[in-house]
Amino acid sequence: MKNCWTLPMGYTDVSGKRHCELVMNPLTGFEEEILSSQQFPGAVQVTEVLIRCVKSIGEIDKIDASIIRALTVGDRQYCLMVLRQLTFGDRVQATLPCPWPSCGKGVDIDFNLSSIPLTACDSALHFCVSLPCLVEYSVVTASDQTNTVVEFRLPNGGDQEALCAIDDDSETQLMLHLLSRCIKHFGDVTAPSVEWLRSVPAALLMSLEQEMEARASHLALTMDVNCPECKRDFVAPFELQDFFFSELKVGIDVLFREVHYLAFHYHWSERDILSMTRDRRRRYIETLANEIETLNEKAGH
Repeated sequence: MKNCWTLPMGYTDVSGKRHCELVMNPLTGFEEEILSSQQFPGAVQVTEVLIRCVKSIGEIDKIDASIIRALTVGDRQYCLMVLRQLTFGDRVQATLPCPWPSCGKGVDIDFNLSSIPLTACDSALHFCVSLPCLVEYSVVTASDQTNTVVEFRLPNGGDQEALCAIDDDSETQLMLHLLSRCIKHFGDVTAPSVEWLRSVPAALLMSLEQEMEARASHLALTMDVNCPECKRDFVAPFELQDFFFSELKVGIDVLFREVHYLAFHYHWSERDILSMTRDRRRRYIETLANEIETLNEKAGH
């Protein structure tokens, strides 16, 4: 498998240079533990793991939290997809429930991550859109204007982490907090607060949210599925992050058994074993199992 990829958006440094070439290291046992734990919110886990696994982005080879948090949501999702490929391979096999109430049977899905289409995006740091002014408000636009100009940036990892810390997790509140972080100018208002945005008509905010979504890169993680039981067609969303994390949670007990097995036979430390990738651990275990089998056969004769 290749070890270099291209981020959809990339990282823009302080000089304005854009860095897109991504080099990643595979997960080790340490990252598997982080992603399978319940200690941190999902966005914080992703940041911590990407700090460890992203080797370089373009000419930047010293990756810290500020760089990973500055990556757009689409770029972070892309990094997770790469990590999943490096950890479990390109192929995904899963079972989804049929959404029809009269059915509910499991439907098997089987696809390759490399076949998922990636929606391209503009590389601009800020975007300006002109939205129809649905109501007059003196703080936004003059009464003779028909449109409101909004300047914004795309949501990033820092925004995701901030939303995880909000007590009120209703969809409306999360949207208001996200917009307040991403909007640079709303008409004549600079960096509007959550309280100010509450006065804006919901339809206008939804239009703005759609404009932001249209400019962001994303993996098309939906698929057309036919239920073999009820013969109905449906569109199934596929949450890559949740699926990847669930794979790792299922495998955490296996990880502990691998550590025990290798430590017992080779007398290696836990730290040494956890520093290995999954493939490397499995190769040692396979070699050791073959050696033990050979010794047992010789002892039997």
